[in-house]
This record gives sequence, C-alpha cells and structure tokens, in this order.
Amino acid sequence: MKLYSRNPLPFKYALLATVILKSMALYAQDTGAYQLPVITVQAVRTENELLQTPASIQKVEVAQSQSNTHVNVSEVLQGVAGLQMNNRENYAQDLQISMRGFGARSTFGVRGIRLYVDGIPATMPDGQGQSSNIDLDSLDNIEVLTGPFSAIYGNSSGGTILTETKEGQGKDSIQVGLNAGSHHKQQANIQLQGGSEQANQPAYVISSSYFDTDGFRDHSAARKVLNNAKLTWNLEDGSKINWLINRTKIEADDPAGLTRKDWQSNPKQQASFLRQFNIRKEIEQTQTGLTWSKPLNDQNELYGMVYLGNRQVVQYQSISKNTQEANDRHAGGVIDFDRDYYGADFRWMGKELLPNTTFIAGLAFDQMREDRQGYENFDATGRYGVKGNLRRDEINTLWNLDPYIQASWQFLPQWHLDAGLRYSNVNYESEDHYITTVNGDDSGSTDYQKLLPTVALGWEILPELYAYTSYGKGFETPTFTEMAYPTVGTSGINFNLKPATSDTAELGLKSQNSLGLFTFAVFHTETKNDIVPDDANGGRSTFRNADKTLREGLELSWQKQLWQALNVRTSYSYLDATFDADIPATSTKPLIRKGTYIPGIAKNQAFVGLAWQPEQGFQAGLDARYMDKIYVDDINSDTAPSYTVVAANFGYLWVNKDWKINTYARVDNLFDRNYVGSVIVNDSNSRFFEPADGRNFSVGVSVNKTF
Repeated sequence: MKLYSRNPLPFKYALLATVILKSMALYAQDTGAYQLPVITVQAVRTENELLQTPASIQKVEVAQSQSNTHVNVSEVLQGVAGLQMNNRENYAQDLQISMRGFGARSTFGVRGIRLYVDGIPATMPDGQGQSSNIDLDSLDNIEVLTGPFSAIYGNSSGGTILTETKEGQGKDSIQVGLNAGSHHKQQANIQLQGGSEQANQPAYVISSSYFDTDGFRDHSAARKVLNNAKLTWNLEDGSKINWLINRTKIEADDPAGLTRKDWQSNPKQQASFLRQFNIRKEIEQTQTGLTWSKPLNDQNELYGMVYLGNRQVVQYQSISKNTQEANDRHAGGVIDFDRDYYGADFRWMGKELLPNTTFIAGLAFDQMREDRQGYENFDATGRYGVKGNLRRDEINTLWNLDPYIQASWQFLPQWHLDAGLRYSNVNYESEDHYITTVNGDDSGSTDYQKLLPTVALGWEILPELYAYTSYGKGFETPTFTEMAYPTVGTSGINFNLKPATSDTAELGLKSQNSLGLFTFAVFHTETKNDIVPDDANGGRSTFRNADKTLREGLELSWQKQLWQALNVRTSYSYLDATFDADIPATSTKPLIRKGTYIPGIAKNQAFVGLAWQPEQGFQAGLDARYMDKIYVDDINSDTAPSYTVVAANFGYLWVNKDWKINTYARVDNLFDRNYVGSVIVNDSNSRFFEPADGRNFSVGVSVNKTF
C-alpha cells in the first residue's frame, strides 16, 4: 500500500482539525462544570464509549416522537457523514445505499455494505443486502461503522450498518398508528410490547405494518407487508437470549429510468417503449434468528448467534421477444429464484488475561442455496408481462467459514492499541440443469480466500478529545446477482468476475464537550479489481473488474443540544473517487482513462437539521440536504445535477398517565425541486435517470395505551 496520497489535501485537514478541536476542548474546560451524556457503541464488538473507540462510528438514536412515515431507512439515516442514500422512488429496487463509494454500483438492493438487525445479518452470505425488512416502527438506534474496522465483519463490509430494535419494557402496551400522504400513500401499523419481571418469561415487542402507494411516477405502485417480533429473556445466571422473527412481502411495479430529455419534459412518466412489458417485482422473505450471551465470570463471556431464512423473488424485465428468440442461449426476461440461507457466529471474549487487555476469538459460518430459473416474458400470442417457456435452470450454492480474532490493549493510561485478523473463505458452485443441443453445460465452481488484518492506535489527548489512526484490508466477492450474467454471452455464471481487495488508511478525531459532539475523519482507499457496472439493459445488469480505483475523502459531523429541547445536527462529506488505471477498450466499450470519476458517487454532500423535541408538547423540525452532481457512466458523458432539498415537519405529543398520542405533519422537497434521486449506471439505452418526488406531504397519528 502507498502511504502517500495523490491529492494530499484531505490529510492536511487533519492537522487543522486537531488544532481546532483541541482549542474547543480547552475552551469548554474553561467554561465550568458540565455533564455530558455517555454514548456507548457496540459496532467493534466490545461495548465501549464512542469517544474511546478507534473507529469512525456514528450512532443515531430514534426519537420517541414520530415525524415521518417510517417506510424507508433513509428517513432515519439522512445526514450521516460518509453515507450516500439515494431514494429511487422505486420500491421494486429498494434504496441505493453507498458508504465511501462502496455499494454505489448497485442497481438494486445493497451491496458492499453489511447490514445487521439485533446482531442477525440482513445481508445474505453472498454480500447482497436489503433494507426493506428493517422495521422502523420498533427501531431503537442505528450504528454506522465506516472505515478500516468494517473488515472485522468479513466479506463485502466496505461499511457496516447495525440496527437495534427496542426491547419490551414495563407494563404491557399497545400502539396503533396511521399515516397518509401524497400519491395515495398510506400505512397502518400496530405494535404490542411488554417487559418481564420473571427470568422464565420473555419481554416482547411485536410489530406489524401495511403500506401501499400509487407511486410518484407512472407504473410505480407498491404494496408492502412487514411483520417483526423480538422476544428477550434475561435469565437468572446472567445470560441473555434474543429471538427475532421477521417476514416481509413486497409487490411493486418498476417505472425504470428515463433519458435526460424525458426526465426534463415529464419526470413522472415511464418511457413509452416500456409500458408493454409490465415490469414488476414480487418479493417474499422470512427470517428468524437467535442470539445468546453469557458471562462466565468477571473476565470471560460467551456469545452465540444462529439464523436461517428464505427469500423468493420473481422479476419481470423489459426484454423484447425478438432479442430472446434470436439467441438460443438467452436466459429469458423473467427472473425467478428461491434462496434458502442460514449461518452461525460463536465467539469468546476474555478480559485481563494480560494486564489492560481484551481478547476476542470467534468463528462465523454462512451458507446459501439458490434455485434460479429464467423464463421468457411472453406467451404464445406474444403478450408481454407473463411467465413463458423455461430458458434457464440452475442451482447455485455458496458457503464461507471465517475464523477471526481481535485484541485491545491499553498500554499507557492515554494510549491503546486495537487489532483484528479475519480469514475470509468464500466458495461458489453452480449446477446447470438447462442443457440443450445449443445451450451447453455452464456448471462450474470457484473459491476466494483473503486474510483481513486491521489495526488502530488511539490517543486520549484530553478527556474530551480523542485521536486515532487505523489501517485495514477489505475484501468483496461478487454476489450471485452480479455473477448471473457474463459480460460476453447470455448464459451461465460469470466466473471470470474477480473479488475486489482494498487497503484503507484513516485518521480520525472526536471531541465531546459543552460545545457539542464533533467527529472528523480523513481516509485513503486503494482498491484492486474493483467490481464496477459493465452494462445495464432491459433491467439486466452485468459487471466487470476495474484494475485499480482510488477513493480519498473527509467526513465531518457536529451535533448539539442548543437550548432546552432544541437540537442541531450537521454533517459534511467529501469523496474523490476515480479510476486509478486505464480500463482498455473492448468491442462494445470505449477506453476509460485513469483519473475518470467513478459513476454513481457524489463528490460533496452536506446536511443540516434543527429539531425541537421535548418529552411532550409541540414538536417541530427543519432540515436541508445538499447532494453534488453524480456521473452516470464510466466515460462521464453526463451527470445527474447537484441539488438542495428542504423538508419541514411539526406535530404534537400528548402524554397523560397511561395514554400517549402523537400527531405530525410533514412536507418533503418544500420548494418543489425537480431533481434526480438516483442513477442507473451505464444504462445502454441512456435511461440513466430515476427522478425524485416533487413537493409531497404526509400526516400521521399514533395512539399508545399502557395497561
């Protein structure tokens, strides 16, 4: 790894930030005594204070008063430094989430970032994740881990998002809510919860919601049912058990992208050519998991996690009859797969085996079996949007077995060293069962291994000021979806797609004092064989490797309770993401020059939000978000323009003994800005642009009764 930066400017900010934050900490000491909340985090597996953790972590506490519809996780995570969340206004494809550029290539779902709910993976073993099964109605907090230490989670962990749902507490209660908004959006939800005073009886949270909308754009209607339950046992021997069950069902039309001309003329439309195909997706996912922790004594603790799930998807694409009939090896215009997946993670944590030292040793196992078929998307009469003849039939399997160790050593009163090592071992296999005279056997297998070290040095400069430097090696294998179609040909698994490896160095500063909580980080990431989009056509995407890419940037955040219940939260992110080597031209692709910007990534982002949130009474909030322009393809031929959008909300929280009533009203895109919410990278028909909603409204009420 090179220890210098081609553009050293972001690292020069570190010295300036050190001087500023130290001055602020010293000033805060002089202002007199003050009491600050202690923020604990668990993202690096050892529960610790945020201000003493040598990693870039941001924790978002979910407010007790509702001010949005609780449908998309972007409603909670907007404004987190380093996190780019693009809302496609397309429930068939989920949010586009990227972290320091990792995951920006995704045409649907979440890739390159690992998601967890109460310690249970929401990312499948191949690295494909979904945010749609996160129940926002029962959410307690979210931790966002960026930078080198994400590597402790193994494959496809360019960043990690860990969500924690509430645990049942106190008396039994029931909450019923109803939200409504523009485009006939409506959501109904119900939640039951209660604590437990006996070890053999669980505390519980059971939540269910139904959402539907006609959609902002033509052919973008969606329906979603989400059920979630969490049972918690705190046993007499000190052990704790959490049992989680989640089921999600989504039916959504897909409006697809627009050309620049079509977007500017009418952002609500669907391209006229696509109307005949009835593009849509149906998703059903059921998952359950169990976590267990037990302290053996003051120095030793055991932890275990097991999970299993099933995901079924049927997707109808916009591929013409002529295209499929012209090639006997074409896999068809309907994707139909059924995935079973399961896994486990067991670890031991020991403290003071050596003075001032904590050790962790564990073993993680995951496996997935995918039964994938492809069908023609037309019948004998040529009518589109139906399941026709079989064109693909295969069984794909993946498994990994990852041992890992971590250690944290406080070798001086103000200094400590943290390190981790994980061996990631991923094995793929595909069995082709669709073999004809013109469609040969495409079976095959491959495996990837990588040793992933991480190390960080932390220094408590002052009680209110903490600095750290860290390094880590990342590893990202292609998902089943990315391997599903070769860049040349239309059948079989793309075993030529290589895993990406990255080296990241980071320098960070944190300060918590009477002036607020500040975080600052600069980073430098070099990636080899980066997985990037090759082509997108008819809803089908192919991928290839870029020899080298470079990401450099900085992240800054500040939050503070200004006065009584008035809070402010701000963030700024800078990310310079480029191809760091030429990508040779092919018969279908032009030469990509070194220094060209990686598409799908905004160079600058900024957020500021003000919120008045007392424990009861009038509530209000105002926030503004800026997103820089985003290039749409590898040759940077066009951009989705930069934009700034503003949102406002107000409501009233009424509390009286056993009753709590919350009402709110919200307007997003207050000034009705016409902007692009997301781009489809390298779309072969130049339908790059997925427009965002204009000015839109939502209102809601929830009633909570304690018994």
